[in-house]
Amino acid sequence: MVAYDEPCVVPIKRTLQKIDYQNQTYKELEEPCTKRVRPLGRVTSLANLISPVKNGVVRRFGQTLQASFRGDGRSPGVPQQKPCSKAVAPTPPKRRNSTLWSETLDVHQKGTFSTKEIKRQEAIFELSRGEQDLIEDLKLARKAYHDPMLKLSIMSEEELTAIFGDLDAYIPLHEDLLAQLAKATGPDGTVGQIGKIVVDWLPRLNAYRAYCSNQLAAKALLDQKKQDPRVQDFLQRCLESPFSRKLDLWSFLDIPRSRLVKYPLLLKEILRHTPPDHPDTASLEQAISIIQAVLADINMKKGESDCQYYIDKLEYLDDRQKDPHIDQCKSLLCHGELRNKSGTKLHVFLFTEVLVLTRPVTRNDRHCFQVYRQPIPVQDLVLEDLQDGDVRMGGSFRGAFINADKAKNIFRVRFQDPSQGQSHTLQVNDIFHKQQWLNCLRTAMSTQKDSPLHENESLQTLGVIDLWFGLRLHTFRKSDLGGVFIDITNGKMIIL
Repeated sequence: MVAYDEPCVVPIKRTLQKIDYQNQTYKELEEPCTKRVRPLGRVTSLANLISPVKNGVVRRFGQTLQASFRGDGRSPGVPQQKPCSKAVAPTPPKRRNSTLWSETLDVHQKGTFSTKEIKRQEAIFELSRGEQDLIEDLKLARKAYHDPMLKLSIMSEEELTAIFGDLDAYIPLHEDLLAQLAKATGPDGTVGQIGKIVVDWLPRLNAYRAYCSNQLAAKALLDQKKQDPRVQDFLQRCLESPFSRKLDLWSFLDIPRSRLVKYPLLLKEILRHTPPDHPDTASLEQAISIIQAVLADINMKKGESDCQYYIDKLEYLDDRQKDPHIDQCKSLLCHGELRNKSGTKLHVFLFTEVLVLTRPVTRNDRHCFQVYRQPIPVQDLVLEDLQDGDVRMGGSFRGAFINADKAKNIFRVRFQDPSQGQSHTLQVNDIFHKQQWLNCLRTAMSTQKDSPLHENESLQTLGVIDLWFGLRLHTFRKSDLGGVFIDITNGKMIIL
């Protein structure tokens, strides 16, 4: 954060002739000032994050908080001389400690370990250090964001709970793993066995099911609140402060999810450098299976929550649009923005049971999706892959193509029975997105034609990829996974 203070006015000697005041002021702005400036508060200086407010109670609270952080014992009402300074260079962002385990050893210690053992300890050290970083970030989210916004009434307690969830409840969970790893560390700094520790600890990560399931709604509410100038100002001040490491609030709220998907990678790395005859080998293999099952379960719950979130956002112009298949959907296969033949922007949702075309609208500051035409049940869906130039696009969309009004990257969806509804010619941005939409639609149609899945039938759950990319996945049979498209949102995609 940069401090900007009013320039000092150099006293004018009485013996001088009349000087033009504006020229004198301009000259002084160019001259450097030799007075020292008090640097702004460090990480926990929440006073620097307080937005100017008109409310007297809040203003006095902010002044008191500033004085308490300065520790100068002065009353907020006592005027102080303003320092003279030009713009001070921004304080560099706080950086994380990137020390390796091997760098903590002296030369003699390092020579007593084999190369493979050093790599194994490095992987364990990375797991431990990651837990410490996560704990610091969770505490920071509460101390630097949640608590100040609550005390200053920037957001209500209900809004903050909806956005932050039970973030504090997860701190003891990770502190426990960190304590167990510290207890298992020997005098030489090595961890002998870690397998049993993680096998017993990993199932506790199921506590994140509710947090991850609420992320879509939390992100939407946070984006909505950013329209409030006070919220935007507060978050901008935090972003400019060293403690943020140039990360915005959502980056901190999303850290637990990104941490979850790293556990399988970290455990596999530890196992890769563990000798086959080591006591940890079998336990680590079991731990990897446990975390994959945990992530799959979290992903399934998140998928159901995301699906219901968008279903609740649908707005119907006619009761006939309320297809019963919509309420039966438990998962959203893909969604994204496309254009129809007239050039209208549509947001298209492909649920497991039905394809729904919508137009984004706002009702009383609430973003929702107005259903466009009649939803098409997947079992009645017909898909046509159209070649470039087969269709001429009209409306404001024409002229956007090299070939005049001949469209590229288009496909058509319609009912098997034309009397049930009209067909829709849709266009995507590029050939890659088009191929993903085609793959996803074909997979959904193929799944509907097959017999219903039984509970004991083997499924391939793609939970880890979903959490890793933040995209929406679905559960398919293993035989259905060739070239399956998962999600299209803001140009993001993934092919399996």
